[in-house]
Amino acid sequence: MTAVTDEDHTDHTDHTDHSAHAAGRVGRGPEDGGRGGAQAKDAPEGAPGKTASRAAAGDAGADPVAEAAGAWDDGLIARRVNEGAGGEQAAVVEIRTGAAPAAGPPVYDGPLRSRLDALRELVGLSRTRLDNRTLAEAGQVLDEAAARRKLSGQHTVVALAGATGSGKSQLFNALAGVPISETGVRRPTTAAPIACSWSDGAASLIDRLGIPGRLRRRPVQNAEAEAQLRGLVLIDLPDHDSAAVQHREQVDRILKLVDAVVWVVDPEKYADAMLHERYLRPLAGHAEVMFVVLNQVDRLPGEAAELVLDDLRRLLDEDGIALGEYGEPGATVLAMSALTGDGVGELRELLGQFVTERGAAGRRVSADVDAAAARLRPVYVTGQRTGLSEEAREEFSDRLADAVGATAAGEAAERAWLRNAGRACGTPWLRLWRWCQSGGDPVTGRFPARAQADEEATARQRVEQAVRTVSERASAGLPAPWAQAVREAAVRGSQGLPEALDELAARAGLPPGRPPRPGWWPVAVLAQAAMTLLQVVGGLWLVGQIAGVMDPNLGVPVLLMVAGIVGGPLVEWSCRLAARGPARRYGQDAERRLREAAAGCGRARVLDPLAAELLRYREVREQYGRVVGAGAR
Repeated sequence: MTAVTDEDHTDHTDHTDHSAHAAGRVGRGPEDGGRGGAQAKDAPEGAPGKTASRAAAGDAGADPVAEAAGAWDDGLIARRVNEGAGGEQAAVVEIRTGAAPAAGPPVYDGPLRSRLDALRELVGLSRTRLDNRTLAEAGQVLDEAAARRKLSGQHTVVALAGATGSGKSQLFNALAGVPISETGVRRPTTAAPIACSWSDGAASLIDRLGIPGRLRRRPVQNAEAEAQLRGLVLIDLPDHDSAAVQHREQVDRILKLVDAVVWVVDPEKYADAMLHERYLRPLAGHAEVMFVVLNQVDRLPGEAAELVLDDLRRLLDEDGIALGEYGEPGATVLAMSALTGDGVGELRELLGQFVTERGAAGRRVSADVDAAAARLRPVYVTGQRTGLSEEAREEFSDRLADAVGATAAGEAAERAWLRNAGRACGTPWLRLWRWCQSGGDPVTGRFPARAQADEEATARQRVEQAVRTVSERASAGLPAPWAQAVREAAVRGSQGLPEALDELAARAGLPPGRPPRPGWWPVAVLAQAAMTLLQVVGGLWLVGQIAGVMDPNLGVPVLLMVAGIVGGPLVEWSCRLAARGPARRYGQDAERRLREAAAGCGRARVLDPLAAELLRYREVREQYGRVVGAGAR
């Protein structure tokens, strides 16, 4: 069959058919694709109701609206690209069958929509933790999925890809039924991608591929053939191993946008390393939207074709590509010859079934999500347990408490309480002796001064060590970007932490002045005063007897003095025993207050930021699980 270019033709909305004029122009197809079109040589010339001459109208018969817009409408019939190759072009006649059906967007099922939403949320949560290069592929998948979702769901875009000399352009022409794509011995033959659509409504899809109007075609088929492939948009790509860099770039760009790919290989290059390492192996997850065609089997003698086909299946299996055999989802592999037509009908039937399912776009997007998730796995999953245990939190709080000297402060408070009790309840003579021992300084029972400069330096080192330890434990098992974020959060929180601990310790530590006294202390003081009074009375009585002022009677004054001398230490010893419990509780309370203050400061400055980072990682890990888990097959 013959075809025409679309450079000066657009669709009509009426139901008038056209034939070629004397200059060899060919009529254009109807808006719905002209399922009843046929060449004029197959119908009697001048058959009533079939043709109408355009000789008088010439170019003036073109649609002025379409000419003014300068845009290609995909309801045109193709012609040969290589018009100069010779051969008279025959007229084409088409019968309109009605208006084109409305093309709705592709339907993404619930799991796929959920995965896309999870991937979008994952990218949003990761923006501040991962660099743009890491998230670029996931963002591109989301953009392409959204862009494809807005376009026609009644069409399936399939690309023909292959190496130089594999015969993909010949297969392209065989499927179209007309010599649309140029074939020849010159390499590379296909210099730019060519699009061929079997029905209307695919213009926006082809626009997305960046294929200009002059490279868009419409095959002339009979009603049965066109119905079989209705909705198919076939793209003939340049050679993926072309010497021209721009050809390879076009192949790589369009392969990311099409719904499915037909890889055309030949007996000489089916095992080519470039094909397998650069394309098939990275696209192993796209097996459900992939066809692998062994072309040119007519060149293989006897059973050689089956042997080569089996070897091709082996290579595909080594590439990780699932083969769609025995009803399992996967790539379709078949042998054919575009030159002799052997196997072309089978491929056309398979493509027809594939297009009729209308699920290629969703499967392609799902495979893209799988690929993006697989590449993102190292930055979200390590297979190790993550998080900050309660034991690590308590150890961090204990380290901070040690840094501010909580234990020592509690012990000092206990000693101060006991010392204050001893000074308050001790004998006057013991207190006088202690005063003399202290060099005359007043005995106050106050708490000792705080740590000196060297002790403060040691405390600062302890704080820094505590922060390093807890950050290492919190980041253990995390992927590198999230571990780095956790360590940075710990470093930010540690700035000014020693000073804050000192301030809190001063406020929450021991109160100034004497420790509080229990209610029984006045009784103890009175008892000690009574013992002292007995000593004084006994002593004066003895002095009076010695001076002759009083009658001699040593028994009573001596007894009074002995009672006072023995009773004073007994009262002091009893007070010490009674003071141990309150002193211990007082010291424990002082230590607890200081520990709580240090733990609260560490929690607010270090632990809470670490918990926030771990929570963010847990959220992205859950989102990643939704992206991967929903797509597990």
